This record gives sequence, C-alpha cells and structure tokens, in this order.
Amino acid sequence: MNIRCCAVALLLALSGSVFAADAVVLFVPDPLGMWLIVFGIAFLVAEATLPNYGVIGLGGLVMFVAGAVILTNTDVPVPLMIGLGLVSALLLVFLVIHALKTRPRENVSGDAGLVGSVTPVTTLQTGSAYNGWVHLQGEQWQVQSATPLQPGQRVRVVARKGLLLEVAAADAAPGGE
Repeated sequence: MNIRCCAVALLLALSGSVFAADAVVLFVPDPLGMWLIVFGIAFLVAEATLPNYGVIGLGGLVMFVAGAVILTNTDVPVPLMIGLGLVSALLLVFLVIHALKTRPRENVSGDAGLVGSVTPVTTLQTGSAYNGWVHLQGEQWQVQSATPLQPGQRVRVVARKGLLLEVAAADAAPGGE
C-alpha cells in the first residue's frame, strides 16, 4: 500500500510541477544530474519499502536536490525542481512519521506482559492461605505466594512457572518478596 501511495504522490507532484512550469521543455541534460535525480527517486521509493527510519530517504533527497542543482545550468524549469524537491521532502517526512509509529511497543502478552502485573485475588484455594486464583488478562490463573493471601488483596506477579503464577503483595518491592 505504501508503494502505491508513493507512486501516486510522485505522479501528482510531477504533473503539478510540469503545469507550474512555463512550458514543457524537452532537453538533453547533464547525465550526472539526471543520474542523481534517478537515484534520488529510487532511494525515496526504497525508503517506502525498507524499515530504516529515514536514512535512505534522506540520502535520496540529498541526491535529488544535488541533481537538480547540477541541472540548473540547462533549461529545466525552476518550478519543476522546486516542486519535486518539496514533494520529496514531504514524502520523506510522511514516511519517517509512519516508520516511527511502527516502533516496538511495550509487551502486553506472554510472560513479559504478565510479570509485573497487579491484580486482586479472587478466591483462595480450600485449605491453603498461600494459594489462590486471580483474573488476569482475561484468564483465570492459579497463584502461589510466600505470604498468606486474602480475597480482594492486590498482588503483583513476580514469576510464572507453567500455569502457576508466583505473586507477592502489591505493596511489596517489585523485584520480589
């Protein structure tokens, strides 16, 4: 989907910049400038497909602008260069923002999501004040504590051993009991 968005944005930018120019100019430009512009566009497209947080896109933007500067000695319309440079910069900003939104977030499932969670004890196991049950992350878990538990007491998950959670009182230190 990102490639399609980039292609549409590039086509709109090119068409808008061409209409802003005084006339469509057919030219035989400096090959170095053209190669820099082509590689700059290729790098911007690569930025859309690779998870690199703007590094390749920044290089592509620099190449694009350098190629445009080299081509200023030819009859390339200035509005075309300015329009393409601005659209490239906006595209790079858009891609970096979306890349940063995909950064790793806090774990909310598995052992990493369980350890450190605080929840109340729902019931105690018959005949033992050290074992009970809690409702955590949509599941009923059996818990075990080194200190006696009471129904309604808030406990913090310290470790997980299979289907058994080791807990400590919530007001105890998070590192253990």
